[in-house]
Amino acid sequence: MNKVLIRGFEIYPDYLPKEVQSDLVDALRSCLMTAPLIRPVTPRGKPMSVRMSAAGAYGWISDRKGYRYEARHPSGVAWPAIPKILLDVWTELVPEARRPECCLINWYADSAKMGMHQDSDEADLSQPVLSVSLGDDALFRMGNTTRGGKTESVWLKSGDVVVMRGSARQAFHGIDRIKPNNSALLADGGRINLTLRVVT
Repeated sequence: MNKVLIRGFEIYPDYLPKEVQSDLVDALRSCLMTAPLIRPVTPRGKPMSVRMSAAGAYGWISDRKGYRYEARHPSGVAWPAIPKILLDVWTELVPEARRPECCLINWYADSAKMGMHQDSDEADLSQPVLSVSLGDDALFRMGNTTRGGKTESVWLKSGDVVVMRGSARQAFHGIDRIKPNNSALLADGGRINLTLRVVT
């Protein structure tokens, strides 16, 4: 198994074969029929450029009330189950971890990005975060456990998986830009990022 280690981030290039990526996209379409993508706003009311949904027992919510996990989609429906393909990846790469309770589904259009941030709303930060990339390439920037300082970047391709644990678990990271229409996986282009987390 090929693995690249950058600043403690474990990157597995081409981890998901193309046929598995296609099956996963089909499973995600089913999830989004139950829990459609929404455009969140920050607590200050600024709309994010990324559209979001989730699967699992919890979904991550951002609105004027703040950042938090909720057991239901803003429409009131329960989140759909996490696709089995993702649960299998979790078991293969982080077998020591507890079962994931949330799969955050982020959809990036051509101009979307994600500012540098920490994943810190979970109760048990000893549990890893696992990220799957689908669709167009994205420039992934990795920083430090405090804001500022030197960073490093790598292009994530469709099928790549990133594991954040140990020193990388609370490191700042973000997506600077997308490479439009360089993948044929999604009919209308764009990028899907899936992050599996233990919430409680």
